[in-house]
Amino acid sequence: MNEKEPSWPVMEQYLTIQGEGANTGRSAYFIRLAGCDVGCVWCDVKESWPSTGFPAKTASELCADVLQSGAKNVVITGGEPSMYNLDALCHVFKQAGLLVWIETSGAHAFSGSWDWICLSPKKFKSPKSEWLSRANEFKVVVYHPSDLLWAQGFLPELPSDCALFVQPEWDRRDKISADILRFIHDNPQWRLSLQTHKYVGIP
Repeated sequence: MNEKEPSWPVMEQYLTIQGEGANTGRSAYFIRLAGCDVGCVWCDVKESWPSTGFPAKTASELCADVLQSGAKNVVITGGEPSMYNLDALCHVFKQAGLLVWIETSGAHAFSGSWDWICLSPKKFKSPKSEWLSRANEFKVVVYHPSDLLWAQGFLPELPSDCALFVQPEWDRRDKISADILRFIHDNPQWRLSLQTHKYVGIP
């Protein structure tokens, strides 16, 4: 590995089908960076919170993995990927002709060059305005009915063409679904997102 090339801690990486949000059903190569300082109580990948103990990989190494898989779309997720400067990672991927997407809470400074930004804000650490103003997709995980009103408060900061989604937190989906459906009926600019990958049993 070239020590001059930046690297990132990678918890896992795999070819899969995007399971939720605007790109549901599309083939994508997921790269889950380790490290998160947001700490959602309902996070289903808590093992990604530590940033140590995982292999560090360069953009060139990761790009080679993606190209070997045959994927055209790359999703950078976490953990919380905005903890890291992602400019170099995006540059290498784009030079290879890949489409680069991110799933982030936007809790840290903006970096990278993205073909699709899925911003999923968390109450525990507010998203930065530079992520809000660039979001292609705004996806709010709903744990409590009050999250729906909270989600509406971000609308003035989002682009007018941003795709809006509300998604039931997996373990509370039976309890919260009626509130979500009523909210969508009353606010039809919002759409329902479901974690379809969990229903069909893929990563």
